[in-house]
Amino acid sequence: MMIRIVDLHKSFGEKRVLQGINLEVEKGETLVIIGQSGSGKSILIKHLIGLIEPDKGEIYVNKEEITSMSEEDRFKIRRKFAMLFQGAALFDSLTVLQNVQFGLDRYTDHSQEKKTELALQALNRVGLEGIESLMPYELSGGMKKRVGLARAIAYDPEIILYDEPSTGIDPIRADAINDLIIQMEKDLKVTSIVITHDMVSTYKIADRIAMLYQGKIIATGSPEEIRSTDNPTVRQFISGAAVGPIVNW
Repeated sequence: MMIRIVDLHKSFGEKRVLQGINLEVEKGETLVIIGQSGSGKSILIKHLIGLIEPDKGEIYVNKEEITSMSEEDRFKIRRKFAMLFQGAALFDSLTVLQNVQFGLDRYTDHSQEKKTELALQALNRVGLEGIESLMPYELSGGMKKRVGLARAIAYDPEIILYDEPSTGIDPIRADAINDLIIQMEKDLKVTSIVITHDMVSTYKIADRIAMLYQGKIIATGSPEEIRSTDNPTVRQFISGAAVGPIVNW
């Protein structure tokens, strides 16, 4: 297992967001976590990179338990991760090249020449050759997503986390992002965790799907298994049905 989450709990005041998450992610797979808006999907993956501390529970990355690590050791673990944020999270005051080099600056001691070379290679890999001198405001939504992905892969992470990668862009550009996620898994052999409520994207990119509901994982399986599930809550979510009473929501 690349990642193992054991009995993870997190509350904010009286609001219990994660209520005993148990989940495993295999090396090299793309796991898609689905669930309604506000279900805690983003909270869950932010635990993996140490942006949020759990109230209880354990997270293992390559068999190392990370929640009890020192900040110095956790920084080393973060080197294994990259994240594509929902809005791409580019720095407005930096060029595309400088944005892509951000992780290289933070996690490597390469020369400036080497960092520029790797950043340009990453941009080329996501189909954005020749735009390195542009500023983020000059980019379309889809281009910003791809620059964010280039930044994520530039320093050769083992695990990529995707936070709603198809949100905010049209279906054609969203499908191009789906193709890139598949290509990253194939070419770079990375382990990917994608959170989304977009079932079209989910069925296309997932090796395995997990549904988060009321703070717990209530179903896991292949796309075919999830599509044919008998669980009424999962079936209502994946069908997008809003007719009649809402099951358990």
